[in-house]
Amino acid sequence: MALNEILTLERTLFGVPGGSKKRVFEYFSRFIAQHIPALDAEEVFSRLIAREKLGSTGIGEGIALPHCRISHCHQAVGTFIRLRDKIDFDAPDGNPVDLIFVLLVPEEAHEAHLQTLALLAERFSDETLRKALRNTDQPEQLFTLITQPADSVPSSG
Repeated sequence: MALNEILTLERTLFGVPGGSKKRVFEYFSRFIAQHIPALDAEEVFSRLIAREKLGSTGIGEGIALPHCRISHCHQAVGTFIRLRDKIDFDAPDGNPVDLIFVLLVPEEAHEAHLQTLALLAERFSDETLRKALRNTDQPEQLFTLITQPADSVPSSG
């Protein structure tokens, strides 16, 4: 699945206040419920928290990929968040997080869910991409950087 099938420009957010992992999840849950009325903010929040209790979704290098299965979710839904301030995410490298891709998937999405997470982890392992995402404050450019093919990310100087 291509990232432009699960991420939209409207769900590419810049300058979101951090504070804590819980606050980011609260912010995202309200945001996604406003944009996709079939999703319940309380369910999204509680599922993200429950998943995080199993182990941090921080993957290192300032990146987190929180994800969970949600009822009333009929296809994978992604939201990219660039935080205004870095937050602790219990990442394995101990670094705080400022780039977050939240993935919600249908309850029955097993293999597709794992493939999408693997694609995201591979995508965000690219140092050039991470630098480019941190060096722009334009949601349109953030969206383009994330969804374009990996080999077409411009090098930053």
